[in-house]
Amino acid sequence: GKGNLLELAVEAAHVRATLGEISDACETIVGRYKAVIRTISGVYSSESKKDTDFAKACELTEEFAKKEGRRPRIMIAKMGQDGHDRGAKVVATGYADCGFDVDMGPLFQTPAEAARDAVENDVHVVGVSSLAAGHKTLIPQIIEELKKLGREDILVIAGGVIPAQDYDFLYKAGVVAIFGPGTSVAKAAVQIMDILLDDEE
Repeated sequence: GKGNLLELAVEAAHVRATLGEISDACETIVGRYKAVIRTISGVYSSESKKDTDFAKACELTEEFAKKEGRRPRIMIAKMGQDGHDRGAKVVATGYADCGFDVDMGPLFQTPAEAARDAVENDVHVVGVSSLAAGHKTLIPQIIEELKKLGREDILVIAGGVIPAQDYDFLYKAGVVAIFGPGTSVAKAAVQIMDILLDDEE
């Protein structure tokens, strides 16, 4: 309860404490910063009314809702040290306008935390948004965590900056679809719904 926390952190670094150890110690005292996640509905749909993919995505989410008694639910996960979520928020907004129920996970989750959230919210799909090259470790780990929780039925898709040469590795790890930069959200939604509806049959 005394002294300057930054000063102590610098001293800890001098004696070879890791950044993780220092931030864990700080978190114990001051808690962890949690950004308020805001997504706005209607922006995507107002621009996409004439888009055939958008119309098809809306149709498929409706069909799913009639069959299942609830809308398809997707969680957008940001794992690891990737501190950017603007792209993930844009995608989340687009999926919501296509008729999905969307959960937006917080930044910096571990695969175990993201898997637990996905199971607690009973989602059909986890969309892992990757920007900072953690995809080859984090995505197989979340698939493993979902298995441990007995929910390997939750589909895992990946999006963001993922080199084409890593696609095969991710498919082998159990990812059902990968969407690179510039993919239309409506096109991605149609593909996800096709996979989901096939699964239901």
